Amino acid sequence: MPIYAYRCDSCGHAKDVLQKLSDAPLSTCPACGAEAFQKQITAAGFQLKGSGWYVTDFKGGSGGSSATATSTGAAAAPAAAEAASASSTDGTSSSGGTPCGGSCACH
Repeated sequence: MPIYAYRCDSCGHAKDVLQKLSDAPLSTCPACGAEAFQKQITAAGFQLKGSGWYVTDFKGGSGGSSATATSTGAAAAPAAAEAASASSTDGTSSSGGTPCGGSCACH
């Protein structure tokens, strides 16, 4: 439903009104009662109703449990691969806990 901006020409009272497209425009000012309440030309404003919209479902970020599970699983996989590559491939333990023994230039 669109939100229309109204302004009274006699007293200057301004108000935003939520109306259906089929509703008749307002003409009586709620503040002074004059018949000078007119719809203003503004940028389009509207309200999203129901589920499936960014504001109702995705804005808070708490609804994306599958995305957090994927990112947690993706973070765990490189850590497991790093731990596996850190162990010796022939089953013997080397000093420093690295395959090269910790005496190379990379450590």
